[in-house]
Amino acid sequence: MRTLTGAVAVLFLVTLFGTGSPNARADAWDKKTVVTFNEPVEIPGKVLLAGTYVFSLEDTAGDRNIVQIWSKNDMRLIATITATPTERPEGANEVVFTFEKRRPGSPEALKTWFFCGETDGVEFGYPNP
Repeated sequence: MRTLTGAVAVLFLVTLFGTGSPNARADAWDKKTVVTFNEPVEIPGKVLLAGTYVFSLEDTAGDRNIVQIWSKNDMRLIATITATPTERPEGANEVVFTFEKRRPGSPEALKTWFFCGETDGVEFGYPNP
């Protein structure tokens, strides 16, 4: 599994909206993250082509594991995915995406998404091949 962060990503550019501070919870309710993929990336049920996308948590008070993926201008909803909560030992000062390799010639699959400064995140599930 490969882990990329906003600081070291060669293929991905991650930008946070709001202050980006781990203490700025009010500004980060939906965890809105803009990411640019320079090559295709698999998500559950489809492949995102190279381009810029907005990841956010659906604005619900109960389930904080519903991920929405929007076009770069927030105008078109591309996917709504029910993810599984996951944790990591410690937070990072940047957004972290992890990826899993797939068979040769296939795009890597998005595995987890952790928001800036938090140990909680979401894991994306895929059917067995």
